[in-house]
Amino acid sequence: MADYIYTLETRLSPDQQKAVALVLDAAKAAGMNLYLTGGAIRDMITGFPIRDLDFAVQGNALKLQKDLERAGSVVGDADDETRSLLLTLPGGVRAEVAMARSEKYDKPGKAPQMAPATIIEDLRRRDFTVNAMALSLNEGSRGLLMDPFNGAADIEAKVIRVLHNYAFLEDPSRMIRATRFTTRFHWPLEERTQARYESGKENNYIEYIRSSSIGYEIEQLAYEDDPLSILKAYEREGWLKVLNPRWSTAKVDAGGLSALMKTRQQMNELGYTPDVAPAVLYFLTDRMGDKDIGDLRRAIPRKDLVEAWKDLEDNAQSLAKRLTGKEAATPSRTWQLLSSARPEMVLFLAITARNQAVAQKIKNFFTKWRQVQQKIPLPEMTELRITPEIPNYSKIANDVFLLLLDGKLRSRTETLRYLKPLSPPPPPPPPPPARRGRAAKAAAAAAGVGPAVPVAKAGAKKSVAPAKAAVAEKPIAAEKTVVPEKTISPSPAPAKLAVAAGVGKPSERGSAKKPGKPAKPPKPAAKTKTSPKSPAKSKTKPKAKGKKKGR
Repeated sequence: MADYIYTLETRLSPDQQKAVALVLDAAKAAGMNLYLTGGAIRDMITGFPIRDLDFAVQGNALKLQKDLERAGSVVGDADDETRSLLLTLPGGVRAEVAMARSEKYDKPGKAPQMAPATIIEDLRRRDFTVNAMALSLNEGSRGLLMDPFNGAADIEAKVIRVLHNYAFLEDPSRMIRATRFTTRFHWPLEERTQARYESGKENNYIEYIRSSSIGYEIEQLAYEDDPLSILKAYEREGWLKVLNPRWSTAKVDAGGLSALMKTRQQMNELGYTPDVAPAVLYFLTDRMGDKDIGDLRRAIPRKDLVEAWKDLEDNAQSLAKRLTGKEAATPSRTWQLLSSARPEMVLFLAITARNQAVAQKIKNFFTKWRQVQQKIPLPEMTELRITPEIPNYSKIANDVFLLLLDGKLRSRTETLRYLKPLSPPPPPPPPPPARRGRAAKAAAAAAGVGPAVPVAKAGAKKSVAPAKAAVAEKPIAAEKTVVPEKTISPSPAPAKLAVAAGVGKPSERGSAKKPGKPAKPPKPAAKTKTSPKSPAKSKTKPKAKGKKKGR
């Protein structure tokens, strides 16, 4: 189960992921089970781009309309008969939320009898096995794939198979859909499905097609990646006359359609995701009369698509007028104007603009001016601490780009001169690291915290702290060195004993020599008396100076 959820999350765009979460929250609030169905599951498994999202809820989907609209969704159509919503969710994500239902056909060409049903019954009413799959989005079964007709196997085999023998008779629009899928995926019809398809054509099942199905198929043409190929296939099979009797490939602006797809690809590479559906319909019907175009528009169920198609030319002309005025007098102003315009309008105007100045500005927007962004000195900005972490980084970078675009900053030196005053102050230095060991003790003693008391070793005599304090209070002529008993050699040298007794040279006792007078010789060690304040006395007498070794 988790594998399908992981695949779904990695295959969906960020906007589509947000759309799934939005619909799921609305379904939870209404107490309905939610399933992702149809083409989204098919495209997720095949690896094709996920074009739109189809949801099924076990309940009345119309009850979710208000919550979804409050969340920023635009309702293109609400069907009371099927209890379904056609939506454009935030981020431009197309979706359909429908009630899970069963359908029973009494006669070909008549609307089926519908009733609320389980998700498995809802899958049984669908057209092809590759579309009869659902993925649970509910707690406890999240990630569970329901595939009662083994559609995953047909995807692996790359064939289109109908669910039952009367599929084309009950809904003749499935023959048109079969042609669209075989052309888009380049998958053949399964053998028996092909036989039923040919039988449906011979027996003219298509005359029983419902008007709502015609509008749906016209709409789907607008979202195809190669709509002209689909239209040509419809013309070969005779389905194009079903959609409109006066529609043919001769009425299509093939050059404009090709330029539209090429420019869309270019914009996608630059990070723009324009909705090309209105422009596709514009070029597919470019040479048709107004009456025929009006008939096509009335048949399309998604009304927001129809309105965008109607307003396409007017909005493009308005943008072209602004591009020739003072609002676009400089390159920087033109850049700001085109950046804030709807991508669909920029895309359409790039193909249909008749004014050469307008066309050149749009061309520069896509090519020449993009190269100026590479002149922004990003490494030097980092050295000046102008990084994305500071709040006004975006504004500074954009201002530099606009100045470069207008030629007001002509060199890197001028750019750095502009940036230096904008550099933020350096951060405060970090606190010094905590000292440890002897250095910490010495620093504590220097700060007057108190002397460090050494731990006495085993076998050594304890030092008397009060006696040392007393000595410190009363200055003495020379500092007496206390020598432990165990460290005294049995026959020390006289000089060492003299130093130990505190009667060494004047420099060792801290007193200065008087100039011109020789230093007095040290007194014999035998006459040296141990200070009464010393905790230990010398037990060994020094040898006489005149004695020789061995006596």
